[in-house]
Amino acid sequence: MNQQIIKKAVSEIRKKGAFKADIALVLGSGLGNFVETLNDTRRISFSEIPGFPVSTVEGHSGELVHGYVDEVPVLVNSGRVHFYEGYDLEQVVYPIHILKALGAKTIILTNAAGSIRKDYAPGDLMLITHFLNQTGRSVYRDQKEPENVFDPEILERIKQLAIQSGITLKTGSYAGLNGPSYETPAEIRFLRLKQADAVGMSTIHEGMAAFQLDMKVVGISCLTNYAAGILNQPLNHEEVIETGLRVRTDFARLLHDLVALFSI
Repeated sequence: MNQQIIKKAVSEIRKKGAFKADIALVLGSGLGNFVETLNDTRRISFSEIPGFPVSTVEGHSGELVHGYVDEVPVLVNSGRVHFYEGYDLEQVVYPIHILKALGAKTIILTNAAGSIRKDYAPGDLMLITHFLNQTGRSVYRDQKEPENVFDPEILERIKQLAIQSGITLKTGSYAGLNGPSYETPAEIRFLRLKQADAVGMSTIHEGMAAFQLDMKVVGISCLTNYAAGILNQPLNHEEVIETGLRVRTDFARLLHDLVALFSI
């Protein structure tokens, strides 16, 4: 990663204000409403940040936001980019390096995902416990990827937090594919054999990059649809957006609780 470009990007961002926080979040498709729950926000478009890739997908506003959850400062990438938009691996993880350079020590990655399990329904929130990288690419290049980027102790604390808050939070493995097309029923059967619980087109490399940068990594999937072949109906992006809007209250409440947990 080009450190000079990162330094230039940080310098440009800070011309807009004190963009600094220990906790950062990345918001997936249809989940950008979380930023409206923050106090005293400052925003900068991705297009104004040197080297920053710009999202072209509906449901990704494409802004870096600094704001407060109560009195806790946070950095939020409202949107992300994907391989299928024509970006390479370095561009996909570049925003994570910027968040780290702005002071983030913990990152909460969120996404919209398809459920591979019939008992995990659209509208459920799932705490990611393992990654299954099916993209054929890796930030570790020729090195072996870590078995897990998620700290078991942190996962347990989050489970207990959800129980205390009265939020239903499923747990499971997340399989990341390249897209842009949704998976075929045959691919979903294969992923089920590999013990994946949800599938999407993001998050894997961001989490790996954050782990490389010694950040605490948390992943939350909003299950917005059943994966191909689970039900006898076609998949569409509109359903993803609609489900994200439907669960936004519980989603925002969970993220607020997570920020409070990591600010202690």
